[in-house]
Amino acid sequence: MQNKVKVGVIGCGAISGAYLGMAKNFPIVEISAVADLDEARARSAAEKYGIRRAIGVDQLLADPEIEIVLNLTVPKSHVPVALQALHAGKHTFCEKPLGIDRAEGQKVIDLARQKNLRVGCAPDTFMGAGIQTARQLLDEGAIGRPIAFTANMQCLGHESWHPNPEFYYQVGGGPMFDMGPYYLTALLNLFGPVKRVSGMASIAMPDRTITSQPLHGKKINVETPDHIVGLMEFENGAIGTIIQSFAIIHGAYSGSHPILINGTAGAMYVPDPNGFDGTVKIKKLGEPEAVEVPHTFVKGYGRSIGLADMAVAIRSGRPHRANGDQAFAVLDLMQGFLDSSASGKFVGPTTAYHRPAPMPGDLAFGELDD
Repeated sequence: MQNKVKVGVIGCGAISGAYLGMAKNFPIVEISAVADLDEARARSAAEKYGIRRAIGVDQLLADPEIEIVLNLTVPKSHVPVALQALHAGKHTFCEKPLGIDRAEGQKVIDLARQKNLRVGCAPDTFMGAGIQTARQLLDEGAIGRPIAFTANMQCLGHESWHPNPEFYYQVGGGPMFDMGPYYLTALLNLFGPVKRVSGMASIAMPDRTITSQPLHGKKINVETPDHIVGLMEFENGAIGTIIQSFAIIHGAYSGSHPILINGTAGAMYVPDPNGFDGTVKIKKLGEPEAVEVPHTFVKGYGRSIGLADMAVAIRSGRPHRANGDQAFAVLDLMQGFLDSSASGKFVGPTTAYHRPAPMPGDLAFGELDD
């Protein structure tokens, strides 16, 4: 077995449990330490997940044994923490989004190249059996040539359940920067590069009230669009719409299959890109109903598969899949929708996109190719 890659985690908030709980399933990864501005929260996470050390951020960054910093801070801290990690000579894997705008994200990409270090970034849900099966079917022509698609995430936001929802309504948040990465990463993996986009965005509900605990009753002033509609044209000819909204009471679409692709020979129902193992359904031309297609990839993965894949890639020298260039391409598109809304013009991507290698379909759970 390859030598373990030691990982230090900065940020022990709500999403950290999903990473820390799954990471133990990958022999290549060892979570060596956790850190958080709230020291009690770091100690609690260490105790819950059997991690040896809860330490300070500076101590974690100075630890010579830690090779990857897993950055699970709030969006506005993603880039500052990533730059700290890179300056400390460590690879970094970040929660989405890569940054709150292109300029921020570019700083991370540029510094990593300068120092010959790797950048990884969520989401890694595209590496699950659902999206990987859909990608294989599309590549094999299961519905012919893709023509059209819809990709929808519509809800009323997070203030009714999240313990600290304010950052979702600040710059770097909103539905496009929060949930858009799942949908755009999936679409890029399914279709390949984008040719151009246009968008319309609004702050539909500017004043919100938190109804979750412990901040029940606190008012939120929404600073970034909470309703975005985009039009996308891919280089393969597929044209479709993406709607990401925190202002919709009732979204008229399938929650389990929020991406629908129509091709020349049928339609594909793509599972929720915020999950790993949703089912793929295909309705062939002339058939009365959609039929579920068996998964052709390993099931059961969760957040941390992208981290583990990067760890294997560090040891073997191959590219990793949830990479910084893909994350920047997604960030570029998200800002593109907002830029288009402001200018009233189509926007083209500012960076080239190359699909990462598909996942292998012949490995046992917990294993990754090298």
